[in-house]
Amino acid sequence: MRDISPSGPSLPSPSRRSLLRGAGGAVLLAGAGVPLLSACGSSGSSSDPKSVSVGSNDSDAVPKKAYADVYAAFQKQSGLTVKVNTKDHNTFQEQINSYLQGTPDDVFKWFAGYRMQFFAQKGLASPIDDVWEKIGGNFPDAMKKLSKGADGKYYFVPMTTYPWAVFYRKSVFAQHGYQVPTTWDQLVALCKQMKKDGLVPIAFGDKDAWPAMGTFDQINFRLNGYDFHVELMAGKASWTDAKVKGVFDHWAEILPYHQDGFMGRTWQDAAQTLVSKKAGMYLLGTFVGQQFSNKADLDDLDFFPFPEINSAYGQDTVEAPTDGFMVSKSPKNKAGVTKLLEYLGTPAAEELYLKGDPSVVAASNKASTAAYSPLQKKAFEMIAGAKSLTQFMDRDSRPDFTSTVMQPSLQKFLQNPKGVDSLLSSIERQKKTIFASS
Repeated sequence: MRDISPSGPSLPSPSRRSLLRGAGGAVLLAGAGVPLLSACGSSGSSSDPKSVSVGSNDSDAVPKKAYADVYAAFQKQSGLTVKVNTKDHNTFQEQINSYLQGTPDDVFKWFAGYRMQFFAQKGLASPIDDVWEKIGGNFPDAMKKLSKGADGKYYFVPMTTYPWAVFYRKSVFAQHGYQVPTTWDQLVALCKQMKKDGLVPIAFGDKDAWPAMGTFDQINFRLNGYDFHVELMAGKASWTDAKVKGVFDHWAEILPYHQDGFMGRTWQDAAQTLVSKKAGMYLLGTFVGQQFSNKADLDDLDFFPFPEINSAYGQDTVEAPTDGFMVSKSPKNKAGVTKLLEYLGTPAAEELYLKGDPSVVAASNKASTAAYSPLQKKAFEMIAGAKSLTQFMDRDSRPDFTSTVMQPSLQKFLQNPKGVDSLLSSIERQKKTIFASS
């Protein structure tokens, strides 16, 4: 699922977006009472006290090999055997609901934030507060917050992450004398200047419907703060709230500076306009570096956090999708599980993983950054310094809601920014129906 550039480490490929379709379908079907496919773990958890079973979605060669090295190191250290049950990435997402209700492995790979909380609330995951008593000092407060369920207990050990930010070419900014904008007004002024200079101010492609969700998130938590973002994504705040209308009002102000023809353009195609210096900026995850196949171009790539809109919130929230591990509801080898998770929560485990997969950064702020590229170091520092971390709309909310309601709704707005009021009323009606289901 990730592509490592021959010219050096690239950053994560967004083919993870297929999770949105898969996990969204799983939750949607479960809510409708439709039986899902059989559980991923055909043999279930191991009852051997000398082994721990792990259900994994790391079917791609790079992460699969990197985690194999991590498990091997744990086995050598602990004397326990790690039995990995790997399934195709998308299949794992599609079957996660029935998998966890059946005979799952002791430990399983999953995502931080709402995706984790959803299964914790259903009683399909075990709390791991005892593990966090040992590993808590290895993570910043924002990462700790991401690892807790709605009941305040820990259910997740974070492993890898990456931020969303505004990317640009240093040489283009130097050529035109542009300054990195830190406020909304400065961003708007820069967009206007770039347009005068013959550049596409903001590269943009929304053919696959997920990139627009990233723009919404950035404006929302910059304008309304982290807490409102969480409430809105959890279905607790109303989409007809004036705060949400404010998000779209701000978006409409910079929409004329977005690249034309975005409905027919993939994120990769949009990235090429940044590579070719035809676009001045691009809001995306650090995986945009994947499109810079020439090392000199990649070295010219830089980014800045989305500018401040409301001084009450500044730039204190960073969107940083995070992957890690959870424990199933009734692990066969609880003692072994605890040992494994305590190991996975160490800087040493993360550093070992990143040797095999340099496309992401460590979730721990104690992990060494010595082997990081300059871009990775900056990404790591941005995440470690954040007051709050979000996970992207499709991970912070019900996947069925984001895939069936928000993706088409945001595309409607992009094509008709003047019809916001009726659009928000429609979103709110659909939200109530979906969140009312189990």
